[in-house]
Amino acid sequence: QVRLVESGGGLVQAGGSLSISCTAFAQTFSKYAMGWFRQAPGKEREFVAAISGNGGRTYYGDSVEGRFTISRDNAKNTTYLQMNSLNAEDTAVYYCAADPEDRGISFDYWGQGTQVTVSS
Repeated sequence: QVRLVESGGGLVQAGGSLSISCTAFAQTFSKYAMGWFRQAPGKEREFVAAISGNGGRTYYGDSVEGRFTISRDNAKNTTYLQMNSLNAEDTAVYYCAADPEDRGISFDYWGQGTQVTVSS
């Protein structure tokens, strides 16, 4: 079983930056691919970014490519999402998720989410 806890959300002005974190309470954290997803009010959940267990591979959604960076520190069981050049369309609840198969496809475990609000 894996428990994920996000932190670092908040209010930021358009054009600004924000970093959010996800701490995993799990053994063998390095065997899990980790992902970030988001959901805005009235919209479907959207893939944001993913990173392989050893951090060697990263993937991004088209809307955040070049602005967001996903990283992880396996010694701290933590995944990060650095968000730059934020705009109002980035406002959403951000969720981290873990894929025990390390393929970036089967995200079986989810955090409770953290709110990111970008003011224009």
